[in-house]
Amino acid sequence: MSRRCLCLCVVCAITLCAACNSSPGRPDQDSAVVSPEQILNFDTLYEQNCAGCHGKNGKGGAAIALADTTFLAIANDDVIRSTAVSGVYGTLMPAFAKTAGGMLTDRQIDAIVVGIRAWAQPELLQNTAPPPLAGQPPGDAHRGEAVYAAYCASCHGRNGAGGQRASSIVNGSYLSLVSDQYLRIAVIAGRPELGAPDWRNDVPGRPMSSQEVADVVAWLSAQRPTFSGQPYLDSPTHRVAGEAP
Repeated sequence: MSRRCLCLCVVCAITLCAACNSSPGRPDQDSAVVSPEQILNFDTLYEQNCAGCHGKNGKGGAAIALADTTFLAIANDDVIRSTAVSGVYGTLMPAFAKTAGGMLTDRQIDAIVVGIRAWAQPELLQNTAPPPLAGQPPGDAHRGEAVYAAYCASCHGRNGAGGQRASSIVNGSYLSLVSDQYLRIAVIAGRPELGAPDWRNDVPGRPMSSQEVADVVAWLSAQRPTFSGQPYLDSPTHRVAGEAP
């Protein structure tokens, strides 16, 4: 083969290779698929793993608002990390860490914790320390009934079955889905996205004490059905034979 033919073959080969790199269906060099374990962007991790329950930007949804100032004042880094790692037993909050059967690495859990904590605005609490999140003695359900009447009944109704301003808080299905720890968090932090005040504002000028929080949680827990999934009292299985629906 002559030198001229050899050069021509080389040029053709280079041209064909270049054409292959830009052929239809071939991905761009900057569009390589990123391994799920390499995703460390908080916005992406939150959207994929948290927003479905806690709402866009932590504003709340089926679960508590993570961007709430009061919640972040009572839930420190360790609380948020342990919850993300192991979930909350007996509730719909799953474990996300690989070490606990989830899908996220330790670095991804850290990125979520840092991102959530960045929403904190501690100055908005005006140096008012909230009741402790955990580690308190169990409350008393009998005392809790009086606490409920004083702080909660104006919105949730006399017996907790709902009022003009808020829905039932003793619904069996709801109580079967939430833990006592969740109830304590909800009482202290409130549910601002639903219009529920925090522990300072149920009764203006009369914030709840840690013991009152524990007592009302005990009363709510006592309303939880023994077996979750029991039919409502007005369902066909509870009607007396011959009784009109």
